[in-house]
Amino acid sequence: MHVLYLHGFASSPASSKAEFLATHFARYGLTLHCPDLNAPDFSTLTTTRMITEVRNVLEGLAPAPVVLIGSSLGAFVALHLAEHSRPRDGLTDTVTHPIERLVLLAPAFDFGSNRMSKLGNEEMIRWRETGWLEMTHHAYGEVRRVHYELFLDAGSYDSFAVKCEIPILVLQGYGDEVVDPSLAERFASNRPHVSLVMLNDGHQLKASLDRLWDEIVVFLGLESTST
Repeated sequence: MHVLYLHGFASSPASSKAEFLATHFARYGLTLHCPDLNAPDFSTLTTTRMITEVRNVLEGLAPAPVVLIGSSLGAFVALHLAEHSRPRDGLTDTVTHPIERLVLLAPAFDFGSNRMSKLGNEEMIRWRETGWLEMTHHAYGEVRRVHYELFLDAGSYDSFAVKCEIPILVLQGYGDEVVDPSLAERFASNRPHVSLVMLNDGHQLKASLDRLWDEIVVFLGLESTST
């Protein structure tokens, strides 16, 4: 089994959450692969490019089932990668890296519709007209710019229209100040393959890391595989 962690918007593979998960997976003999979704240049970031990057990482790994763990925007990318990778027309035997489970942390389900438009009307107009949005990149600790294509491309991905039915674990904070918690409840409401755990926490889920890990261990069936 391969486990990949997809970091959030303006974050990086060196985030505290990525390091926490890598340390804990290592205790089970598993390597956590953390692609840098900013690469090759944050300014040209799009959902399509991130999906392609994760696919390239998978192609470099030995054939095996895959678990994707995504945080915020990374969860949005994980969901749509799984949707676009689901076997069609019964061609399951051709899949060398089947995505079998998803763990979505504070998922930005609406990134392709309302998430970026929350910037405000004037800022959205300026972004569209100039082509660029300047913002603080938390991982880099400095202001970086990103092209308007990020918004246009994300609009082609509808989280609530996905049809993949693999097991999905969603962990969402009640006090999330970035993503509306009701989105997670809406997503899980009519999908029996989705398990939703609501936590008394904010967007980063920093106060719930131990609970988060306990839920992942049970969801992935790791209890009996400790090394």
